[in-house]
Amino acid sequence: MPNAPSKRFSPSKRVVALGLPDRVERGARQADRALLAQAPSTFIDTTHFDTVRFPPPDWALEAFARAARDGALAYTGYRGNREILSIVAASLQAFTGQRFDPERELILTPGTQAGLFGALAAIVDEGDTVLLVDPDYLFSERILRFLGADVRSVPWVPGPQVGPDLQALENLLQRHRPKLLVFSNPNNPTGAVYDAATIRRIAELAVKHDLLVVVDELYSRLVYDGRPFTHLAAEPGMRGRTVTLFGPSKTESLSGYRLGVVAAPEPVIAAMEDVQSITVLRAPAYAQHVLAPWLRDDAAWLAGRLRDFDALRQMTVGAFRSLPWLSISPPGGTAYLWPDVSALGQSDATIATALLREAGVLVSPGYQFGASGRGHFRVCYARDEKEWAAALERMVTILDRYARAAGLPGRSA
Repeated sequence: MPNAPSKRFSPSKRVVALGLPDRVERGARQADRALLAQAPSTFIDTTHFDTVRFPPPDWALEAFARAARDGALAYTGYRGNREILSIVAASLQAFTGQRFDPERELILTPGTQAGLFGALAAIVDEGDTVLLVDPDYLFSERILRFLGADVRSVPWVPGPQVGPDLQALENLLQRHRPKLLVFSNPNNPTGAVYDAATIRRIAELAVKHDLLVVVDELYSRLVYDGRPFTHLAAEPGMRGRTVTLFGPSKTESLSGYRLGVVAAPEPVIAAMEDVQSITVLRAPAYAQHVLAPWLRDDAAWLAGRLRDFDALRQMTVGAFRSLPWLSISPPGGTAYLWPDVSALGQSDATIATALLREAGVLVSPGYQFGASGRGHFRVCYARDEKEWAAALERMVTILDRYARAAGLPGRSA
């Protein structure tokens, strides 16, 4: 068998660590891998936004095409096109109230995911203690384990989804003297938006304990009910210790353009440039020009998209609330809902499999987002309205069937 793989190959310890073998049960991982194998041919994938129903703004393709026609724009510095960096800096200043030096405090990355990896790789050494809010974005812990970090979870306050347990955070800071805190705001997967008091307290603790913070604000434009959004970097003492991730991939449906923006202190950006230079070189050069209109020229477009997402949010919450046993909190931001189905007495992986196999809807089982995510699942409601209404009916019907089998009250009319 000349083409058989070498017997000398085995996955590196870094790759094995991506599976979180000390946290995730083997059966759950197997169920997760088996999901797609059991999918009906026309299943709906709610692990991401529907970019057919919600396409990018018209200006995105226009800006990309103009750049692509100019062959001189094919290469940029590793941090990005200098003209675009200047435009982005001005746009971020209007959005956050903070001035970022475009040449020293910004870097463009091929997607916010690459920005997250680059920032963590620039900061974290093997053995460093890192605090991670639980639940949070599913790849944050995997990246940290890949880098050899000692990850400690910051739990959420029981009850309404408002944010991390700040007393637990302070206790962890005193006990472990970590190097870094990582969290998303609005929170992925729950959709919760941290209020000003929570952000202020996180900032106070970070300054007191000389803590660096990486905050993923990818969904900071996608918030509902006119609620204010508080940027961590704007808090006293935080500009020099905060790395903020931004990007147009979700709200603006630009995931296919692979663009992320990172604002951070100059030494962090310099280190990220080194990481980017040996991994992906730069954000896609033509796509970088899509960031010129972003944040600057799209207020009316954004208002319309938020109205559509809010209608879908209300539709989705209403459908799940017909199940009297199910615990749910309407999200303050993102396009995700985070139902608590633990009352069914089944694992979230089992419920996710049932929803895919029997309702034709792929959801993200909660264990992927942290230990406290067990018993939940994440569903993205940025879908075609008619298709989504039918899918919700199927999902609720399946969950109601499981509830009745468990002796729980049935679906309300």
